[in-house]
Amino acid sequence: MIYLGLGSNQGERRSFLSAAIEQLKAAGVEIRQISPVVESPALLGKEAEPNWNRPYLNLVLACEASFSPAEMLKRAKQIEQALGRDLQAPRWSPRNIDIDLLLWHDERISTPELTIPHPEMYKRSFVITPLMHLAPHLPVPGINLTPLQISQQIRPIPLWMGVLNLTPDSFSDGGSIRDTAMLESRLDQWIAEGVHILDLGGESTRPNADTVSESEEQRRLQPVFELLGEMRHRHALMPLISVDTRNTKVARWALESGADWINDVSGLRAPPMLAAVKESAAQAVAMHSLSVPVVPGEALDTARPVEVQLREWLQARQADWQAAGIDPGNILFDPGVGFGKTALQNMDIIRRTASLRGLGYRLLVGHSRKSFMNSFAVDEFAQRDMETLGLSLAMCEQGVDVIRVHDPLSHIRAYRAWSQARA
Repeated sequence: MIYLGLGSNQGERRSFLSAAIEQLKAAGVEIRQISPVVESPALLGKEAEPNWNRPYLNLVLACEASFSPAEMLKRAKQIEQALGRDLQAPRWSPRNIDIDLLLWHDERISTPELTIPHPEMYKRSFVITPLMHLAPHLPVPGINLTPLQISQQIRPIPLWMGVLNLTPDSFSDGGSIRDTAMLESRLDQWIAEGVHILDLGGESTRPNADTVSESEEQRRLQPVFELLGEMRHRHALMPLISVDTRNTKVARWALESGADWINDVSGLRAPPMLAAVKESAAQAVAMHSLSVPVVPGEALDTARPVEVQLREWLQARQADWQAAGIDPGNILFDPGVGFGKTALQNMDIIRRTASLRGLGYRLLVGHSRKSFMNSFAVDEFAQRDMETLGLSLAMCEQGVDVIRVHDPLSHIRAYRAWSQARA
């Protein structure tokens, strides 16, 4: 597989990225996968002008081509020029499009014109993060490290997963989407502002929630899939679609309808669900829980460290996933904040997310608005976005890969400023 990195920090950035992808296709490049689009501060040298400090949008393409790396470089430069880039402009100046050759199968190339693997990619979270979400366990030639391992050294850029509850009884926002127009407006805004993943839920998992039938869960989800299909012509680069379900029938239907991820709150344990993930090669989130829906008062052993108990659970699940033939690179681990933990155990998870990332999987945390915040948050669950944001930025510092929240737009804005301060 060949991996190309694309970036833009000038003009209509998403449009330039999309145009570059189309021109690469026209130039004979077969696009296999497109990573999520991440935003990062501009790299600036000492000679940079103040107005050059414009955030980049970046993505990575997994592709194939029948020609040589040298020819790929030539065609990439032609596309850059066609899209308005001045190849003679100062090094750190803004650009409509930048196309880098990152990896070329397992080859190592060093010529005056081209070095592969790209010599700077190991230092750049805006390259490693999107590459990691395409191929977390890919051996990078020359260093014997994978993108997931490299990301643990340089802190990844988080993907923001927006919660879209389609249930009347969700704990914080049940029934808030009243009609198709409201749904379409929210989706348009989230997509335009760069929400990476839409997490669609048709069944509430709050304490004492009513169980719904698979047909009812599917009925709630179907209009969203239809609407997203219609919206693709308005948005050049669509977010990933995740379905929050523990029902295999719903998961299979969702994957056939265009879902990219299955977010299994029951921990990716049931053999039929394992088979569905294996057959589809979809990404899957395995969440730790003691019961779904949540049983009030049920919690892990308070006499033992929560991290140890999560590690033991994950090790047991690994055996099941391996026996089912699932690629471990397709699995994300969710420690299940709010599911079978005390308030102190939930806070301990958030404080120790850096350690949990070391268990060999990308880490997803869903803490948004939950009741473990009761001692320091406002009473109304739907008003807890500021507290959620504070905890989210603490996890950004530790390098969480995916952060699942109800208000992703405020998180994107806050992270943009936070990342400028960390640049």
